[in-house]
Amino acid sequence: MKYRQIVEGIFRERPNRFIAHVEIAGKMEIVHVKNTGRCKELLQPGVRVFLEVSDNPNRKTKYDLVAVEKKRQGLPCLLVNMDSQAPNPAVEEWLQKATIFSKDARIRREVRYGASRFDFYIEDGTRRIFLEVKGVTLEQAGHVSFPDAPTERGVKHVEELIRCMEDGYEAYVLFVIQMKGVDDFAPNDDNHPQFGDALRKAEKAGVKIIAMDCIVTEDGMVIDEPVPVRL
Repeated sequence: MKYRQIVEGIFRERPNRFIAHVEIAGKMEIVHVKNTGRCKELLQPGVRVFLEVSDNPNRKTKYDLVAVEKKRQGLPCLLVNMDSQAPNPAVEEWLQKATIFSKDARIRREVRYGASRFDFYIEDGTRRIFLEVKGVTLEQAGHVSFPDAPTERGVKHVEELIRCMEDGYEAYVLFVIQMKGVDDFAPNDDNHPQFGDALRKAEKAGVKIIAMDCIVTEDGMVIDEPVPVRL
């Protein structure tokens, strides 16, 4: 997954969920933040950020903030993609490489089932699979977790995947860790215990829970290696 044109800036502040003030080439700019989550541990004043230049001349903001260099005490800086729209195209590229399904698998995006719309539906021979993607940006000392804010929608998706299993489908939750160099993934029970409970219930029902890290660059993100899941 590649961006078209990237520039570097210095993050200054985030007055609301949708915009940030970033210094680019010595000039203060109002930029769009492509993640409505809290991201307070990422967007600290003075950190380096990377922004995609919009090709829409009619937009109010010229830039989209897509990645940040996270400073960690006693550890190397970590480049984190925080674009909430990046995981799905990265997953589609990964699936097309026949990593967990065959090269003949038919892959569809945004397919409705029951009261939910899942990110992917895959037909692979006689197999019928629903796959839901969750992007992960919250990291602490090498441990990553989801969500960074309560998500009733996430709970609903996981519960709906259990119903998919009951109806004879296979079901996956894929956590896309938008960085490299982490040790493991776990649900964020401190932040939203209901999501962790739903995920453990789903795993017992046969839903496959997997996590993959990513090679993150200033101008892109590629899914790379599996990360241990601790439920």
